[in-house]
Amino acid sequence: MSELVVLGFDSQDRADTVLNRLSQLEREYLIDLEDAVVAVRDTAGKVRLKQSLNLAATGAASGGLSGAAWGSLVGLLFLNPLAGMVLGGALGAGTGALTGAAFDYGINDDFIKSLAKTIPSDRSALFLLIRKVQPDKVLAEFQGEHARVLRSSLSPDQERKLQEALLSDGASRAQVADAVSISSAQSI
Repeated sequence: MSELVVLGFDSQDRADTVLNRLSQLEREYLIDLEDAVVAVRDTAGKVRLKQSLNLAATGAASGGLSGAAWGSLVGLLFLNPLAGMVLGGALGAGTGALTGAAFDYGINDDFIKSLAKTIPSDRSALFLLIRKVQPDKVLAEFQGEHARVLRSSLSPDQERKLQEALLSDGASRAQVADAVSISSAQSI
């Protein structure tokens, strides 16, 4: 089961920086993010959302490939597989892009928008939907980050310990490992 964690930061660019670090940890197989969104509120009060996963592009790519394959097969029936591949690829890419743009995957966009409106001006927030994590290693990387837990689906005790780990500057690795004690230590 995935867990939701929303962290608030005191600057506009801090959430992006933390997401980049989390992406690096994901490549090291220390965390598995299902979805991540950065919300930034500028000095004028306007909220911008940055999705980590572009569903329209992903849908267009997969739709284009499957459309080209099916178009080639249909084109073989009419002795023109090249035209079938081109036409099928174009139709598949268009359909995939529309489907990807219409499909809401991961964190609900309405929830993100409503919570992002509460962020103070000139600040940012990071919305994370986490599948699996190695809590001791990930929290050790982010100790002293001075982020605030705005919302989470963690238990109150786990949320308190996470907040303490994020705020503590001098916590030892053992203290951070104890900060989030979760069943089987596999998911936040």
